Amino acid sequence: MSAQQKTGKMVSIMCFHDELCQVFNALMTALGLLRAGSKVTIFFGSRGVNALHKNKVDNLICLPDQPKEESEAVMKRMEEMELPTARDLLEMLHFEGAEILACPLNVPLFGMTSEDFVLGVKIADPSTYYKDVVMQADMNLTF
Repeated sequence: MSAQQKTGKMVSIMCFHDELCQVFNALMTALGLLRAGSKVTIFFGSRGVNALHKNKVDNLICLPDQPKEESEAVMKRMEEMELPTARDLLEMLHFEGAEILACPLNVPLFGMTSEDFVLGVKIADPSTYYKDVVMQADMNLTF
C-alpha cells in the first residue's frame, strides 16, 4: 500500500454528463482531492464518455439546454477567468496520478474506441470496477 493510500482517502468520482459545467466541476473536484493527497479514480459513463473523446473534449459547452445567449455568456466568463480547459484538466489528472476510466458499455454505444480517447484514459473493467473502486472508496461523488 502506498503512502498516499495510507494517509489519504480513496475517492471515486463518476461523471455522466458531457455538459461542460458538469464536466468541469467533476474534473476540478478530482484535481483538488488528488492534490490534497487522495487516491482518485474518475469514471465517465453515459454521455460523459464524450468528454474523453480527443475530437469532442474541446467543443463541450455549458448550458446547451438554455438560450444561446446565456450559454455563450457563461462560456465567455469562463474564458475571461482564464480557467484551464477540460483537456488541460484531464492531462493534469493523468500526469498527477489519477485513474481515468471510461464505461465499457457507453464507449461503443457512442461509436467510440479506445483510440478516440485523450491521453491516459482506460476502459473500466466491469468485473472489478465496483468491487475494487466504488465499494472501497471513502467517498463516492457523482456529477
